[in-house]
Amino acid sequence: MKKYYRIVLMTAMAVMITATSTAQSPDLFFRAAGTPVNPKVTMSWNRYYTNAGIADFCNRLAKAYPNLVTISSAGKSVQGRDMTYLTVTEKNGVPDTHKPGYYVGANVHSIEIQGTEMAMYLAWYLCEMHASSTFIRELLRDKVFYIFPTINPDGREHFMTLAATPRSGLAPRDDDRDGLFDEDGFDDLNGDGERSQMRKRNPNGEYKADPDDPRKMVRVAPGEKGEWDLLGSEGQIDNDNDGRTDEDGAGSYDANRDWGYNWRPNFIQSGADKYPFTFPESQAVREFGYKHPNITGTQSYHNSGGMILRGPSVEGGGSEVYSREDDAVVDAIGKVGERLIVGYRLVTIWSDMYTVWGGELDWWYASQGAFVYSNELWNGNLIWNNQAAATQAATQTGQTQGRGGQGQSQAGEQFSWDQYDFDRLLLAGDAFLSWREVDHPEHGKVEVGGFTKSIGRLHPGFILETDAHRNTCFLLYHAYQTPKLEITEVTVNNIGGGLKEVIAVIENKRMMPTHSAQNIRYRIDPPDYIYLDGGDVVAGLIVGGSRTQETYTEQKKNPQRMEIPNIRGNSSVKIKWIVSSGNNFTVRVESVKGGRATTTAK
Repeated sequence: MKKYYRIVLMTAMAVMITATSTAQSPDLFFRAAGTPVNPKVTMSWNRYYTNAGIADFCNRLAKAYPNLVTISSAGKSVQGRDMTYLTVTEKNGVPDTHKPGYYVGANVHSIEIQGTEMAMYLAWYLCEMHASSTFIRELLRDKVFYIFPTINPDGREHFMTLAATPRSGLAPRDDDRDGLFDEDGFDDLNGDGERSQMRKRNPNGEYKADPDDPRKMVRVAPGEKGEWDLLGSEGQIDNDNDGRTDEDGAGSYDANRDWGYNWRPNFIQSGADKYPFTFPESQAVREFGYKHPNITGTQSYHNSGGMILRGPSVEGGGSEVYSREDDAVVDAIGKVGERLIVGYRLVTIWSDMYTVWGGELDWWYASQGAFVYSNELWNGNLIWNNQAAATQAATQTGQTQGRGGQGQSQAGEQFSWDQYDFDRLLLAGDAFLSWREVDHPEHGKVEVGGFTKSIGRLHPGFILETDAHRNTCFLLYHAYQTPKLEITEVTVNNIGGGLKEVIAVIENKRMMPTHSAQNIRYRIDPPDYIYLDGGDVVAGLIVGGSRTQETYTEQKKNPQRMEIPNIRGNSSVKIKWIVSSGNNFTVRVESVKGGRATTTAK
């Protein structure tokens, strides 16, 4: 007995040592390019993390990098869970709201969980590469990242622990209008936490097991007797005796149709619920956005299809809110994304997919003036690295996604050859649940089986890290192209009569302007301010024209603080002040989305 307890104690100590260790001995490995050499926070990026796992990661990252990471909560979910976010930037004495901000939100929909790991990977990569990468150090010195690993913690918990797969959050709704809430949802007949498919033996059925792969059901030829009837998804029980099945489960609304721009009621936009910002989760993000007007770029993660989505989401939205210059910026950055992420393509939502009323993407652009994308993670090209196979896979899985990737066509037939082969050849059969007999209250003896919810829409583990890295690099490129203002020239000249002229040139060294067209049109943010301190300003002039033939526009009101409506990407503005006193002059630039800069000249 003593020997047993000694073994248990030694095992527990070993587990504790392993759990608390943060880095390996450098002599155990050779560094791979583009990867943290010896991370302080050890993570496995080939798996999905629970809410507890997310909290553990955030706490460990903040503890390991207190100079870079702050943990906060934006609010509470329907069920009272914290909506945790990480602020990642160099804490160099500059308030985070004085830097151009980049927002990342993931896991809006409960069945689209891998965005969380993508967001976490971004935070981890920024911190772990900070010491070794000049690029990352410059980025975190100048910019700030606001990273929400999941803005739907309730839905994530539900998806990972229960068989049902609600679309969004867990606010109760009376979908069938019988006065009851969520009383007739999915039924997990065998208690395995999965919503599989059902089949029932029938000597005259329309289906048989595929001779080459008995897991698969194939339709019999005309005149041939089958073995099975396919009954659809597991369960199909009328729990409330109203003649319908599975019509009132959890999560019937869509939190990505809940945003307060181009919102339409539920009879026009399915999932919209009662009014814009019905739910505390989207309310919390809205309030966060209002408190952080410095956010100039955003990314939301969804699945699937391998797409870099851009707005507008409604036909006509382009003429309303996207200028030609904004379109050029969004397309240029998105085209780089197509190069960075294998198999992904840049897509305009309304014209290449479908109309979305009340979507988050349009709200961030139209109401906040940010440049936005929404990546639909995962596509067939990641399976076989073959475009023809990818096209067929996309066609087939596209028919199944509304059913949680269960490998079923609209007619109920299991087919998806790529998914069966993928599972057999690359996943060791791990994604398929063998057919098992269970009792059904209405159909008697049936069998349940099929693909798990971990396949179809979600990355298998061995692909997850690769796609996380590529998507992260796209976000880094997008964030890099947010405005960077520098005062590149300040000259002081005596012009006689006790007067001096102070000339300053301010450059925006990145692709994105300080104000989008929507920002300018509706005055979302104030103009960019350029101050001159240290003298009595007589006049302030905006200099235009060419070097050989300059033009001047005088700002007569408060010329000490010059107002510039917008500093376009990869461009500059030139200011001239006439001053009547002073020797030491300081030029300051303050831009809500472009950051701040200061230079002193004599």
